[in-house]
Amino acid sequence: MVPAAGALVETGNPWEPYYVSDPGGVRVGPVSEYLRDLQAAGRPATTQRSYSFALLRWFRFCWAVGVPWDQATRTEARDFCRRLQLAVRPGPARDAAGTVAGKYAPSTAAHCETVCRSFYAYHLDAGTGPIVNPFPLARPGRAHAHHNPLDPFPRQRSGLFRPRVPQRVPRQIPDSVFNELFARLPSNRDRALVAFWVSTGARASELLTATCSGADPGQQLITVIRKGSGAIQPLPASPDAFVWLRLYQQEMHGLAPAGPDDPLWRTLRRPFGPLNYHAARAMFDRANAAVGAGWTLHALRHTAAYRLARDPGMPITDVQWILGHVSLTTTQIYVVPTAEDVIEAALAHHRRQSEPKPARPLEHAPAYRAESLDVLFGKGRW
Repeated sequence: MVPAAGALVETGNPWEPYYVSDPGGVRVGPVSEYLRDLQAAGRPATTQRSYSFALLRWFRFCWAVGVPWDQATRTEARDFCRRLQLAVRPGPARDAAGTVAGKYAPSTAAHCETVCRSFYAYHLDAGTGPIVNPFPLARPGRAHAHHNPLDPFPRQRSGLFRPRVPQRVPRQIPDSVFNELFARLPSNRDRALVAFWVSTGARASELLTATCSGADPGQQLITVIRKGSGAIQPLPASPDAFVWLRLYQQEMHGLAPAGPDDPLWRTLRRPFGPLNYHAARAMFDRANAAVGAGWTLHALRHTAAYRLARDPGMPITDVQWILGHVSLTTTQIYVVPTAEDVIEAALAHHRRQSEPKPARPLEHAPAYRAESLDVLFGKGRW
């Protein structure tokens, strides 16, 4: 058992958005130094938060086994990765379909291994950590021994303790469930938010940071700041989203500033401050609880991507641009149909095959050409 010692603290300071504290509430210095290096490399605060959670899991494991972080060996790293794959995840956890999950996802275990390996590589280069990285790369062998010539070559070897991550499937919300969720939303603001998320494919944080000048109903566009690159990008949205947005803006007219640089989304209670991610997630969680589901806000982005990719008139490169993916390989996971769609298409095929085909009337049968009959029988002989 690994106690939930320490915590991830949000400071609100742009110079240090997050830090990891030990069981006594003291800041863990090596983690803070690593986060500063990430910030200097242009990693946003959301990435620093994700990396901090991964390092907090590792430090909790080190505290539980009584090994200082700078004295950890490959044995501790191996047992930590084993625990991520076998132990029960603390606290309630739900997957995209709302099913309670008892273990860490393979992607979470792989992410933790990568973060810890990068953390020790930084301190190894800086001379502030152990002289050997406890999270090594995979054992060297004959390079690309089993490589498929049709696949691109990997950029580098993966970690020795990195688990295999199964191919992801689109976690799109079924239309019937989405309609129930949408009907449970209590306000026009919530309906506008969900309509924009499911039509633009924007990340939750990207849409929540939109300003009043970013919404352009005439062009049917809403401008967001991309999470990774920080680029300003307009995204096309559905007409229904702008209808709900207009109803929400009419309700808020005169209650809060609505200048070009003011936040587009605000709380529904005074003092009508900017709506943050935690409040938006709580709103969507209440709608999920009303219908007995457990979908996340990020599932709305997956739903939008799956709907766009399934449209035969939408090129996959256009879907890549809308989602802001750097690699087309990331976008191609949405081309794979879900089991429900395949079953429905196959059943429709069987129904079409069982239907009797109408016989062609004789009067509509094609007739022989006169010149062909002349050549065959001779002109005037028939």
